[in-house]
Amino acid sequence: MEKIPLNERPTILIVDDDITFATVLGEAFESRGFAVRIAHDVITGARLAADDSPEYAVVDLKMPGASGLELVKQLHELDNNTRVLVLTGYAAVATAIEAIKLGAIHYLAKPANTDEILIALHRDQGNSRIEITQQPLSVARWEWEYIQRILNECQGNISATARQLGMHRRTLQRKLAKRPSKK
Repeated sequence: MEKIPLNERPTILIVDDDITFATVLGEAFESRGFAVRIAHDVITGARLAADDSPEYAVVDLKMPGASGLELVKQLHELDNNTRVLVLTGYAAVATAIEAIKLGAIHYLAKPANTDEILIALHRDQGNSRIEITQQPLSVARWEWEYIQRILNECQGNISATARQLGMHRRTLQRKLAKRPSKK
């Protein structure tokens, strides 16, 4: 197989605080012919993108410091042709909507494999034939979704969110530290 020179490969920026996951994903994209850059926080990701705007970006939602949503916004402002995908273990309707509004082209919940990510990065339209589940969301999932919506409305401010929800700040922090219910 002929090697493509690095400067002719499509570029992808992977920003995820899980070092192992980012490394494995980066290796998978390199094996598929991409020039890969990896960052583990929003500041480093923004700096790498400013140095050389990527064609594609895979951004984790929840990282220490600023949220991945902030990076989605910065990437879109830097180059609105960058195809940004938000990948998260903390999927919620509110954050998915915000990610799309800020310039992401797709939003996937972890775990997602490299092929699923590649397909999502190249999709230009929605899928009207996607299966609609007959199972309603659980109360735990509804609570998670509602908290995420209010947190987003309060621009990530935990204290303001807790006040709006009528709960103690530490209680809210404990709820946010838990993974959301799958259903």
